[in-house]
Amino acid sequence: MDTEAQHQERDRSSTTGPGDNPADSGAEEGSRSSLLSRLPGGRFTLGLGACVVLVLLFSAFVLQPFQIPSRSMEPELRVGDRILVNKLAYRFGGEPRRGDVVVFDGTEYFGDGDFVKRVVGTGGDRVVCCDAKGRLAVNGTVVDEPYLYPGDGASSVPFDVVVPTGRLFLLGDHRSDSSDSRDRLGSPGGGMLPVEQVLGRAEWVGWPFSRWSSIGHSGTLAQLPDRGRHG
Repeated sequence: MDTEAQHQERDRSSTTGPGDNPADSGAEEGSRSSLLSRLPGGRFTLGLGACVVLVLLFSAFVLQPFQIPSRSMEPELRVGDRILVNKLAYRFGGEPRRGDVVVFDGTEYFGDGDFVKRVVGTGGDRVVCCDAKGRLAVNGTVVDEPYLYPGDGASSVPFDVVVPTGRLFLLGDHRSDSSDSRDRLGSPGGGMLPVEQVLGRAEWVGWPFSRWSSIGHSGTLAQLPDRGRHG
C-alpha cells in the first residue's frame, strides 16, 4: 500500500515540468547574463539598439525627415531645411488636396529621386494660367497665392490643362526657379503625377530650430469649387 509520502512524491513529479526546475531556470538566467556580459555596454547597448530600431521604423512608416536641396519652394522652404513628412497622411483613404505641400518619388515622371512641390490641381480640375493680371485659375476661380516667391508671377509659361483622375498638377512656390508640371506638359503623362507616387505630406520645418514652423499655407486653393467644373 502506498504511503502518504509516496503519493506526495508522485504528485510533485506529475506537476513539475522542465521549466519549473530551479536548475533549468538558473541555467537560462545564466545564459542571458552571459550574453549581456559579452555585449559591449551590456544592457545600455541593448536598450540603445532597441531605440534605434524603433526610430528607424517610425521614420520609415510614420514621420520621415527630408532635406530641401533647391530653391524651388522658397520662400517657405529654403535650401538645407529639414522637413518632417507625414507618411500616414494619405494611407487610409485620404488623398492629396489642393494646397498641400507633398514629397513624391519623381521616377519616370519628374526625374530620379524625391521632390517637394505644392498640389495645385487634383483629378478633374481645370488649371489655367494666366489671366490678364497674370493670375492662376482653378475651375474658373482665380487663386490667391500668398506663398509665391516675392516678385514672381503665377507662371511665365501659359497653360490650360484638365487633370486626369488619379493624378496631380504640381508647382513650386518659386515659380521662376522651379522645374514642375509646367515643364512636362508635352511629355508622356503631361506633367501629371500619379497619386500613388506621393510619399507623404510635408508638415513641419524641423531644422534649423530657428525656423521651426508648420508647412502648407494654401491661400484660397483649399476653398475652391468642386473638381470637374471646367467652365
